[in-house]
Amino acid sequence: MLSKNCRVVGLLLVGIACGAALDRLFFSNERMALAQTSRPVADPQSLAVELETIKGKLPDQSHAMEDVSHHFSNLWFAAQKENWPLATFYLDETRSHLRWAVRIIPKRKDNEGREIDLEAILQAFENSPWKQMQDAIAAKDKSEFETKYRFALETCYACHKAADKPYIRPQIPTQPENPIINFDPGADWPK
Repeated sequence: MLSKNCRVVGLLLVGIACGAALDRLFFSNERMALAQTSRPVADPQSLAVELETIKGKLPDQSHAMEDVSHHFSNLWFAAQKENWPLATFYLDETRSHLRWAVRIIPKRKDNEGREIDLEAILQAFENSPWKQMQDAIAAKDKSEFETKYRFALETCYACHKAADKPYIRPQIPTQPENPIINFDPGADWPK
């Protein structure tokens, strides 16, 4: 009796599998085509309204720059403790968020209407101060890192001035942006 029930269940499962395979083979393209044709075509005006709604929900450049400030500040403290893997992490995060800020506004106008190419400024920044900080971290040279970090801050300020924002003056941070991070490379967790 058990053997007969097993055969019936087995045949039932094989039938279900074959049915599902045939359905997928013969009817899935029809369902996809039907789904594509049943979508209403959006008019340009409603698309423009939807685009403005989406843009209004996105973070602005100042938000991205706050993230830059956070990571760049923590980079200083990681290097001060000679936690080079953490310094590398914060250097990479800073770069990522600087790139994000420039994607948000790649070009801006100064107060006189001249175009400022933030993409070009970022490229120059990455090729000089950035590369120098990266090299100092790779060499695990705290003194050299401090010099290059200060140079990077000067370069940041030059960009702020070019963008008619001379009142945004970066400085060597006096305390970490994120007090929950332990910068000590030898510390065990939890502390």
